[in-house]
Amino acid sequence: MDEAEDGSAALAKMRLKQYGLVISDWNMEPMTGFELLKEVRADDKLKSTPFIMVTAESKTENVVAAKKAGVNNYIVKPFNAATLKGKMVSVLGEF
Repeated sequence: MDEAEDGSAALAKMRLKQYGLVISDWNMEPMTGFELLKEVRADDKLKSTPFIMVTAESKTENVVAAKKAGVNNYIVKPFNAATLKGKMVSVLGEF
C-alpha cells in the first residue's frame, strides 16, 4: 500500500509499480482525483486498474462524470469501514 499527496504523485507511482486498486479523493490539488482517473483510463498500461473515488460532495453530476470517466465505484464522505469494505468487494470480489 502506498500513499500520494495528489493525483500527479499518484500517477508517477502508478507508472513505476502495478497496483491492484486505487482509492482516490476527488478534491486534491494540483491534480484532482477526477483528473487522475481520466489519466489512468487513458493510459494503456493503467486503464484496467480498479478505481474507487471518494468525495465529500454527493452532487449527481460528479457521480455521473466519474462513471462516464470509468470509475468502478464511488464513496461519499463520511463513511465507515463497512462501507469501504462493501465498495471494495463490489469492485474486487470477496477477499
